[in-house]
Amino acid sequence: MKSNRYLTGWKMLAEIDGEQGEKVVEALKDISPDFADLLIEFPFGDVYSRPGLDLKSREIATVAALTAMGTAAPQLKVHIHGALNVGCTHQEIIEIMIQMAIYAGFPAALNGLFAAKEVFDQRDGQAN
Repeated sequence: MKSNRYLTGWKMLAEIDGEQGEKVVEALKDISPDFADLLIEFPFGDVYSRPGLDLKSREIATVAALTAMGTAAPQLKVHIHGALNVGCTHQEIIEIMIQMAIYAGFPAALNGLFAAKEVFDQRDGQAN
């Protein structure tokens, strides 16, 4: 039986990241199912479900942070999908990347823009 944290987290994961988030959890099951559970319970069950910020604001912050890191392209792509799923536009995501050029540098912003392009192209291809 899964905890309430897990159930809340799974609901949030599905709402935000949808299929992309499910793929991450599924990929972890072979190497560390316990980590998959932690990933669902803590960030999504405990943090994303908190009041105070709406999901769009949380995803804007997440995309900005992952872009600034410059070392988390796979996670950035998942959260670009998430940002789009909760109401961000392509232009808002591009503006996040441009903003990060000031604080994280042009290489991080460029990497973020290229990740965004991949996600946009993938989603546009699915729409056809």
